[in-house]
Amino acid sequence: MAILESSLKVSESTIATVALRRVDPSVQGSIYDLLGRLNFTLLPNTAGCYSADEAVKLAQLAREAFDTTAIKLEVIGDDLTLLPDTSQTLIAAEQLVREGFEVWAYTSDDLIVAQRLEQLGCVAVMPLGSPIGSGLGILNPHAIALIAERVSAAVLLDAGVGTASDGALAMELGCDGVLAASAINRALEPILMAEAMRDGVRAGYAARRAGRIPPRLHAEASSPALGRPELFVE
Repeated sequence: MAILESSLKVSESTIATVALRRVDPSVQGSIYDLLGRLNFTLLPNTAGCYSADEAVKLAQLAREAFDTTAIKLEVIGDDLTLLPDTSQTLIAAEQLVREGFEVWAYTSDDLIVAQRLEQLGCVAVMPLGSPIGSGLGILNPHAIALIAERVSAAVLLDAGVGTASDGALAMELGCDGVLAASAINRALEPILMAEAMRDGVRAGYAARRAGRIPPRLHAEASSPALGRPELFVE
């Protein structure tokens, strides 16, 4: 718990997504106590759901437990890869928005699905970079950039982050934020990785605002030719 607290502090994050679990009120020092003490905004999630019906029911329970209409919607379609079931996600998102939830939707890197989620009223679209907990980084940067460009709702990279450069790339591609979990809590030095992730996200955001030079197929000298003496050999 002490390592978690230090990691949260140095990360300078402000939102934490939490799964609904049974909590014994007589136990002191829970993660909820810690997040409350650090003034984190709680974003309950529907982790472990495999259908729209399950996700909606869990969201309703989370609303009662945490007294919030915000929900991170997750509907998993496969046990091994933990990839999202996008059809069930769309069904659940539509119902939850209709019930007044503020839906943050975990989804694939499919632009069309992301646009449909926005059209349904989701406040945030959260495409994966690669499978949850894999640490493979962003496998399809072009897809993430397209979503960031074409979706007006907040776009947060949700899964697959392995190190600080993944967070930097996500921000350079146009994301509004990055979700990090395994990259930090499974690192050899979690506190140091949380600090690195913070700096990586900052650097990526600054680089995006600075405007990178266009990639070129051939070299282009950085020094201007104007005024340079020409040398001739006879």
